[in-house]
Amino acid sequence: MKHAKSLAAFVLALAMLLSLFTACGQKSNADNFRAQIHFCGSTSLAPVIASIGASFQEEYGTWDKVDSRFPAQAIDIAVTSGGSGDGPSSVADGTADFGMLARGVKDSEKAALGEGYAEYLVAYDALTISVNRANPIAGKLDNLSTDTIRKIFSGELTYWDELDESLEHKEIVLVIRDLSGGAAEVFEKNVMQGTPISANAIQSPSMGALAAKIAENPYAIGYAGYGVYQMNEANLFAFQVNGVAPTEENILNGSYTIQRPVQFVTNRPLTAAEQVFVDYIFSDTGRAIVRENGYIPAY
Repeated sequence: MKHAKSLAAFVLALAMLLSLFTACGQKSNADNFRAQIHFCGSTSLAPVIASIGASFQEEYGTWDKVDSRFPAQAIDIAVTSGGSGDGPSSVADGTADFGMLARGVKDSEKAALGEGYAEYLVAYDALTISVNRANPIAGKLDNLSTDTIRKIFSGELTYWDELDESLEHKEIVLVIRDLSGGAAEVFEKNVMQGTPISANAIQSPSMGALAAKIAENPYAIGYAGYGVYQMNEANLFAFQVNGVAPTEENILNGSYTIQRPVQFVTNRPLTAAEQVFVDYIFSDTGRAIVRENGYIPAY
């Protein structure tokens, strides 16, 4: 009997000890839980992720509503933008969880991110060669060759009547993205190909700002992203390039060549909370928001 009591006491003590360790483990998990998920980089993808994040926050509010295993902390999807170049570097230096890009990822960036590198393709975009709809050229020409576009943006052609003699002798106003943006690299690769852009070109900090510059100046031309073009089509006119219009079909089949992927990257396995939000990005809700922002969903 004495032996049985001793054994029972030992089992009870062991159970209490295991319970204590389990409770400490649960507390530690809650303490280590990060309620914020931070995206940094592309100004083109930023509003899309911000909109999806706002929808996610509105639907759930706190993380425990997403999954009962998560603590009751407020969901915080933080989005900061500074250009595609900032995306991979912010992940590599640990200042962001995900880096956003509106271009391909360079081999050097993949190397810096290391063995844990992973990319998530959200959408397809293209650069439309757009002018203000009030520009008389919109009723004269509907197609430009790559060579003509290169001459325009290099400053070799400086007046609109050099494209069509019936047009006014008005100076061509060039609007481009700043050089840290993914669009600048895509335009260089697909159009300029080493030819310098005119020093007179106006640099814009985002695609939205670029489209706004074209919309407010009847003699401006710029490479507005397909997404912002779709949202400003009432004010902008996009040319065919080499006889191919910047339509969704032509972008997806690759015949419209001035295009780019819109994606985000990371350098480590996803936490449980990150996986849930990434799944939400690629859900029907996320897809709808991608379309609302003018982009072509990649899924």
